[in-house]
Amino acid sequence: MLIGLMVLGAGLATAFALKSFNENLMYFFSTTDVVEGKAPKDTLFRLGGMVIKGSVERPNDGMTVRFKLTDFSKDVTVEYTGILPDLFREGQGIVAHGKLNEQGVFIAEEVLAKHDENYMPPEVKDSLKKQPASVEGSKSSVTIGE
Repeated sequence: MLIGLMVLGAGLATAFALKSFNENLMYFFSTTDVVEGKAPKDTLFRLGGMVIKGSVERPNDGMTVRFKLTDFSKDVTVEYTGILPDLFREGQGIVAHGKLNEQGVFIAEEVLAKHDENYMPPEVKDSLKKQPASVEGSKSSVTIGE
């Protein structure tokens, strides 16, 4: 009887630990993944890409900013309300945490910019390597190093 209770207790502890781990897990998706519907609709995830030059807008002159991210294949509109990192600028790689709204706009809760000109988040670098180096008509271009 005691052994059965110990096994049951260990099983419950494992179940709670796995449930907690799964709730705190945040997956990374490229802009192509999001446009193709591979990203979850009601769950937080990370979105990475390059900020398209000329896409940054500040509607209503407030704390809200809208911009487009690209992996040089597909673009996603991102909306963020708050103070952007000092290193955020057009033509640079970023990773944003948030979720999609009903209109397909990514509503970011946090925006992370790279910390120097040589750094790119590994997930962004990997997703950009899968795409052509530039897209005809795109206003942004970047060299993706090893």
